[in-house]
Amino acid sequence: MVWLKFVTILIVAYLLGSIPTGYAVGRLIKGIDIREQGSGSTGATNVLRTLGKGPGLFVLLVDMLKGMLAIALVRSLFASAFIHNFIPPTAQHWLDWMVALAGLAAILGHSKSIWLGFSGGKSVATSLGVLLAMSWQVALATVGVFGVVLAASRIVSASSIAGAIAVSIFMLLWHQPLAYVLFGVTGGLYVIVRHQSNIQRLLAGTEPKLGQNLTTNDVVEESS
Repeated sequence: MVWLKFVTILIVAYLLGSIPTGYAVGRLIKGIDIREQGSGSTGATNVLRTLGKGPGLFVLLVDMLKGMLAIALVRSLFASAFIHNFIPPTAQHWLDWMVALAGLAAILGHSKSIWLGFSGGKSVATSLGVLLAMSWQVALATVGVFGVVLAASRIVSASSIAGAIAVSIFMLLWHQPLAYVLFGVTGGLYVIVRHQSNIQRLLAGTEPKLGQNLTTNDVVEESS
């Protein structure tokens, strides 16, 4: 029964992450499929380029909230289970691992949404939400790296990749539990892999900066 509860928690975390915020906003505001615009991503950056600052900020905040709620759900259910003796006190050390796994489930849900045929965004905003719920110090330090790189390059993808690399370092610096460190490594690598097409454009010198849009060829390449 305990393992069944754990699996249920992970499924709920995945479903939270799967909520297609960017897709829904594109449909509601302009009646478009955001996956057919710009980079083809449902994330905040593509919404910003396609629909503007307001919708982009809304999608960013909601996608962050999805990650935060996934972690809050794990902690609240664990607290309730311990209070009502559904989980033995000796299982307390499982909490860190369940938090890490739920965070990964939410990130996977955002990028591989069951509601969108397992497509989605690149998981940056949802990852940040998970980090804020895990360790606000690590999250703010990661945002700092993102901000510095963005100010220097004005390229969102480069800033996201730099933040993904920095997460594991900050987890170690702030002496986070092993489960969180492994989350940083796994989640960071996943975000980088999701930016594969961006990395190719960065190497080619064709990655757009803030305020610029992808060319038609870039859209075709990223959607393929």
